[in-house]
Amino acid sequence: MSAMAANFPALVLNADFRPLSYFPLSLWSWQDTIKAVFLDRVNIVSEYETVVHSPTIAMRLPSVIALKDYIHLDRRPAFTRFNVFLRDRFSCQYCGLGYYSEDLTFDHIVPRSRGGRTTWDNVVTACQDCNLRKSNRTPRECRMHPRHPAEQPTTFQLQENGRGFPPNFLHESWRDFLYWDSELES
Repeated sequence: MSAMAANFPALVLNADFRPLSYFPLSLWSWQDTIKAVFLDRVNIVSEYETVVHSPTIAMRLPSVIALKDYIHLDRRPAFTRFNVFLRDRFSCQYCGLGYYSEDLTFDHIVPRSRGGRTTWDNVVTACQDCNLRKSNRTPRECRMHPRHPAEQPTTFQLQENGRGFPPNFLHESWRDFLYWDSELES
């Protein structure tokens, strides 16, 4: 096995041939992929040209795999900082500008010191400048209102938002399974 094999992740599709996640893109390492193949948990959809060898077997590394058992994604998404940013499309809900996640924070619409809770419907994405400007005040007091309502998203909404943020690397065998927001050729 060459050191290059570490650069061959597999796109993981649900049993309906849709990615488990768009952002972050559902990828497995080649080791996890090979293990799932031998445990008969996935079907190989596409392969890289690169071959791996054991003492008794040689096989091409899978580039796209599909789970044999469907995973239902209709459960509620976890309330995490990343999911709040994804719900709000990595944009400050006060000034409307987009940022990298490391330049964002989240703001309590009703400040915690005033009884506000850390919940989906009281937290929005904010840039550091707007968060400092809003400070410990309500939107009415500082005349800064979120651009979109703060509410719990569905897993589907987060998936749709994630489709707008393609990864840095896309192997050609993945393109048929990823429907990025791009103009289609006529």
